[in-house]
Amino acid sequence: MAGRFITLEGGEGAGKTTQTRLLKNYFEERGFEVVVTREPGGVPEAEKIRNLLVQRDGGNWTPMAECLLFFAARQMHVETLIKPAMAAGKIVICDRFTDSTVAYQGYGHGFDLDVIRQVEVLTLNGFKPDITFLLDLSVKDGIGRSLKHNSGAVGAENTEDRFERLDLSFHERLRDGFLTIAREDPTRVKIIDAMQSPETVFETMVSYL
Repeated sequence: MAGRFITLEGGEGAGKTTQTRLLKNYFEERGFEVVVTREPGGVPEAEKIRNLLVQRDGGNWTPMAECLLFFAARQMHVETLIKPAMAAGKIVICDRFTDSTVAYQGYGHGFDLDVIRQVEVLTLNGFKPDITFLLDLSVKDGIGRSLKHNSGAVGAENTEDRFERLDLSFHERLRDGFLTIAREDPTRVKIIDAMQSPETVFETMVSYL
């Protein structure tokens, strides 16, 4: 039996980590093997690229260079981890995927959406998640949660704040971008109110599975 590919999307502080853990437990309790991964990252090559993209001092990339780096990491991730896991019948749960590149680089930074889609076709050839959960909440609440989390982090995690440090107008465009993506692909992308309790958010996700 072929596996499933599930992604979680949303702005900063949406609670994706908590919901990923709950989903993992849900599937494992039902006898599935589960692979939990993230983007950018998931495999050694992509994790190296992650350091260039999300660290506070990762670099001042041009929009095209940044887009290509994200998709280079994603192509390695898909071909060497996600597809093999699915072929083995496993459930793959990923924190972010292509929707994040469209939302962050496209809607947030204003990079040409058509170019992003062209690079997506070139690198992924139509590969998409089976279902995507968009955890939606206000920018003010999301940034507040994220900064609180990072303030208590140790090591590299507390400097992965390159995007949190951008101005609020960026994050408003980001949220609007995610909601636009969901409206354009409602069969795949399910919008969930992330201001609800974690238990309610999880129950809503399960109702779509």
